Amino acid sequence: MWVAGVDGCRAGWIGVLMRADNPYEHRIMTAPTFAAIVDAPERPEVIAVDMPIGLPERTEGSGRLPEQLIRPLLEQRQSSVFAIPSRRAVEAEDYREACAIAAATSEPSRKVSRQGFAIFPKIREIDALLRARPVLMTRIYEVHPELAFWALNNAQALDQPKKVKGTPYGPGMDLRRRLLSRSGLLPESLIHASPPRCAAADDLLDALAGLTVALDIARGGGQPFPDPPGRDAHGLPVGIWTLRRS
Repeated sequence: MWVAGVDGCRAGWIGVLMRADNPYEHRIMTAPTFAAIVDAPERPEVIAVDMPIGLPERTEGSGRLPEQLIRPLLEQRQSSVFAIPSRRAVEAEDYREACAIAAATSEPSRKVSRQGFAIFPKIREIDALLRARPVLMTRIYEVHPELAFWALNNAQALDQPKKVKGTPYGPGMDLRRRLLSRSGLLPESLIHASPPRCAAADDLLDALAGLTVALDIARGGGQPFPDPPGRDAHGLPVGIWTLRRS
């Protein structure tokens, strides 16, 4: 069985694919579409992607329930968890329109951050794929890298940011690599690999974090927030997964 961790990047998507029973058999790939990773020759059976899946018709509080549940766990890192607005807001291609719809479909009324709006095309891409091919819902899981690192750090929030002012922060990146090394789930050559062109070092690191969750799910573990995950109006799962702690 192959598993994959996936994150967005300049090229579109970066995926790290690995055999669950042989971590030394792996490869890093980039692709313009998420479907290209899903349909890669390895046909990964568990795919953990750092992108929201399942959209609400309305929101109460700061985003979906999964975001509200994991923010307190991440403490200083909780700003990395975007508040995902309603489906209609995510479907808007104009920023002002998205803000207006988000404000009208949230309680209390909330607009959309520029950073959040920037990932809407990728959210729509996965949403369209899952609605067109619902059988993929058994293979694709939403993750958040900081929640994965929280689990790898014995359920403790990390005290170092991954980026500072949009630039990868060396000590924070090294801390996360140490946690991946300590887990024993991935080979060192993969943890310290250079990212491919059109992908940044932090994109690769986030994909590796997702890979640890995919591997845990494939082995019968995995912990969703909430547990069990909810469903949106189209039947898509609404839950953020991480490694199950023993």
